[in-house]
Order: sequence, then C-alpha cells, then structure tokens
Amino acid sequence: MKQQLENILNSALAEIETAKTSADIETIKLNYLSRKGTLNSIKKNLKDLSVEDKKIVGAFANEVAQILENKLAEKSDVIYAKELEKKLESEKIDVTLTGLGHQAGRVNPLTSTINEIVEIFQGLGFSLIKNENSPEVETEYINFDMLNFPPDHPAKDMQDTFYAELAPNVILRSQTSNAQIREMFSAKPPIRVIAPGRVYRCESVSARKNNLFHQIEGLLIDTNITFGDLKGVLNEFIRIYFGEARPTRFRSSFFPFTEPSAEVDVQCIMCGGKGCRVCSGTGWLEVLGAGMVDVNVLKNVDIDPEIYSGFAFGMGVERLAMLKYAIDDIRLFYNNDVRFLKQF
Repeated sequence: MKQQLENILNSALAEIETAKTSADIETIKLNYLSRKGTLNSIKKNLKDLSVEDKKIVGAFANEVAQILENKLAEKSDVIYAKELEKKLESEKIDVTLTGLGHQAGRVNPLTSTINEIVEIFQGLGFSLIKNENSPEVETEYINFDMLNFPPDHPAKDMQDTFYAELAPNVILRSQTSNAQIREMFSAKPPIRVIAPGRVYRCESVSARKNNLFHQIEGLLIDTNITFGDLKGVLNEFIRIYFGEARPTRFRSSFFPFTEPSAEVDVQCIMCGGKGCRVCSGTGWLEVLGAGMVDVNVLKNVDIDPEIYSGFAFGMGVERLAMLKYAIDDIRLFYNNDVRFLKQF
C-alpha cells in the first residue's frame, strides 16, 4: 500500500509539472485529493492493516497529501500570475491615443418650438399654467360640457375622441382648452396664462395630421378685453416667432367655447402661397384657432360676463414648427431619425 502511495505521488507530481491552466490544477485536485479521489480511496483501506502498519501508512498518506497540496498551491500561483499577465496584456489601453468622441444628442424641434413659444408669450405678460390645471387624461364634462359643447356635438363621437376604460366618460383630451376651465375654476380674474401640452384625436395619419400632437392654449380674462386685443397679441406673436412680417389672415370660424371665433392662417413657407401638398394647394396653413370666450363658458365657471371678458386661442406646435423650418411631413417629428434631428 505504501508503494501505491508512492506511485500516486509520482504520478500526481508529473501531472502538476505539466499543468498549463487553472482548469488543469482543479482537475488534478479533483482526481487525487477530493473525497472520491485516488488518495482518499487508499485511506479507506487502512482499516484492513495492522495497528503498526496503520500508523506508518497513515502518516505517509498524510505526508503525500501535504506534498501534493503544497505543489498544487505553488503551481497554481505560477499559472495565475501568467494568466493575469496575459489578460492584462490583452486588455491594455493605450492612454496616449485620442479618445473616442461621443455624439451629442439633439433637442427635438417640437421641444425647442414649445420653449420658444412659451418664452415669447411670457414676454407678452402670460404665465405658464400649473401642471395640475392641464391634465392629459380628462373627464368628458371638463373637455366638452363646460366648454359649451352641445350633447350631440360630433367631436364627442368615438371617431374623434379616445375614451379610456378607467371610468365612464374619461377621455384623452382632444384639446388643451380643458386648461381654460380648470384655470378659471382655481383663479380669479385677471387671468393671463398659456398651457402647452399633448392632445389626442382619432385622425388618419398623414403628412399634415397625426393622432397625437401638441397644442399651446392661451387664455386672457380681464375687464374691457376686445377682439382687437386678441388680434394684436397674435400678430405680435407671429412677428416675433417668424422674425419677419409673414402674410397672415383671420378667417371667421366657429368654436363652441368662443364667440366670435376666428382661425388664423400663415402663408405656406414651402410654396410661398402658390399651393403644394402641405397646404393642400391653398397656399395657406392654419396655425391656430381663437376667439372671445363665450358668455356661457364664463357663467359655467362663475365669472360675471357683465364685468369680465376675455379671449382664448389654441395653436398647433407641429404646424408652427413645419412653417418655420420648412418641414413638409409631420411624421418626421416622431420618427427619431438622427439625420433629421441633427439639423436642429
């Protein structure tokens, strides 16, 4: 049995000497020193020996195990050092090389347009509305009824409005005009606010329309406010926004929450008024609707129309951005194409 132990020792030492990797070392440990290893199998047979032989062979078996453990530890340190050196060499970084540049992101033109419009109106004395007064998820009551929409108005139809399943008559707002009602409920005149935000409508997506888009609502309530004040504010905004005199026109229109009402068109920048697909051949693009706040709306929010009057307007951010930057397809704002965004 002592001879067997010597053979095991010599065989293990030879394998340790030729080991090349950490995996080889682990294999040798498993084969010789584990519970099911060769050395442990010899120790199990010590019970068959005499008491004197047990002492001799047992001591030698322990000595063999100690020798192997020491040799394995020494070889493991050598192999680890070589493997570490090889890994460090493969991962070496030349700090003298020029660093890789990281492409900077770009602000979406819709965001920059909203910021610019807000800044212009703040310069004209308007304040930014509180977020809680301009929610995107709204009740049909605030979005329509309080704004003087009749019960059978077609805008309430499922084809135009997204109805949520949270509760009966909960919708995704179809206009930022809901901010008018909430602001007039929470504040007393004089009121002069703007409310930017997203709105949702069941529209067929095209170069000119999307089912999600952005509006900026404006509201001014005070004494002795006239349609002339509205026209002056909007003309001044257009002059500042475009940086030049742009041909505009006010067209008579109808909105349930304003009376009288008007739509404001700006000459199409893509065709110079000659007609193209963006302006549907008319030479004009509608950018906003406006009018004097309807008497019924003022009464709904307990503001006395005998004392106060005011105007409201809502403008499409996408339309204004398209006009300013000569963008001929509204879908480009939502595609996140870096080639498009880099231009801004």
